[in-house]
Amino acid sequence: MKILIINSGSSSIKYQLMIMPTNEVICSGMIDRIGLETSNVTFKTSSDSLEELLPIPNHKVGLQKVADMLLHPEKGVIKSTSEIGAVGHRVVHGGSYFSDTTIITEEVKDKIKELSELAPLHNPAHLVGINVAEEIFSAAKQVAVFDTAFHQTIPVEAYKYAIPNYLLTENKVRVYGFHGTSHKYVSEKAIEHLEKSSKIITIHLGNGCSMTAIKDGKSIDHTMGFSPANGLIMGTRTGDIDQSVIFYMVKNLGYSADDVNSILLKQSGMLGLTGYSDLRDIESEAAKGNKECELALLMNAYRIRKYIGSYAAALNGLDAIIFTAGIGENSSYMRKLVCTDMDYFGIEIEDEKNQIRSKEIREISKPNSKTKVLVIPTDEEYEIANQVYQLLQN
Repeated sequence: MKILIINSGSSSIKYQLMIMPTNEVICSGMIDRIGLETSNVTFKTSSDSLEELLPIPNHKVGLQKVADMLLHPEKGVIKSTSEIGAVGHRVVHGGSYFSDTTIITEEVKDKIKELSELAPLHNPAHLVGINVAEEIFSAAKQVAVFDTAFHQTIPVEAYKYAIPNYLLTENKVRVYGFHGTSHKYVSEKAIEHLEKSSKIITIHLGNGCSMTAIKDGKSIDHTMGFSPANGLIMGTRTGDIDQSVIFYMVKNLGYSADDVNSILLKQSGMLGLTGYSDLRDIESEAAKGNKECELALLMNAYRIRKYIGSYAAALNGLDAIIFTAGIGENSSYMRKLVCTDMDYFGIEIEDEKNQIRSKEIREISKPNSKTKVLVIPTDEEYEIANQVYQLLQN
């Protein structure tokens, strides 16, 4: 069965066409920096590749571009959309409605839309992807894989907020957790590599960033909560912030609630600190001596280190930390900032190992480091394809 995986992030679209259950990748690619002046578009097969720089203003245009490349008369990999048996969609927020992979119906789409209030940078993009895919790949089954599913094992003392009980029982206000397909995939790879069920912290760093404390393969705590807005400093999202700041902005500074929401989600984080949302730009500017960019990188790393400390306490120990996703896999500078002055936790890395770029699992910790430091390329597309295939087979 040919399964097309569509992974729409807040500023990117990753896609992959696979044959299941053989796990053969027919093609893959990515469109990133969506909404900026110039977007990167890539398309790769085993024998060919295509790379373009062009403006992609939104996810709808991006997904149409993906379809055009799949059907390209010279470099395309399918002659008809009917060849694709299923389209698997990554969906960030499933709320309390979805704890498993689900075939998409109108009712499912309504729930995803309803949950857009909790994931305004993501769920609307997922809905665009679903609607476009339904039009283009009309013969295929459309399937949703939810980021929140992996975090269903978080215990009540970790997922419940200290607010009136009815807000949980009646309104389902709680920690849900996100980036679940990524955290699940890399944690399973880490356990295989370490050859034991371990106490590990997975660190997913991209435009969106999150960390998960994982014990014996199960998520027990996570930096994001009711929505994918809190926790670490992100590309445009503030992460953790004192809620009093929100009331101060509304009551004393004259902002509307919608204004504050927009500021915290779309104008804050690294963008608010530096004027740039892409870490590659920020690192480049910091190397030139830009003080705002230097400080933003230090703040980012400091927030990650704080969570490593708290999760080591929650796990009552620490066997390994894992860096993954676009920044985690590719930025040796961020990894070094995070792992500096962490010897109390047994975290020590080798600079030479840290500089290596590879698509393979690699250890960058010193041989005598008590805590292993791993870089594991995430493969959310494979994880989604596997879950879609298992659902349709069953």
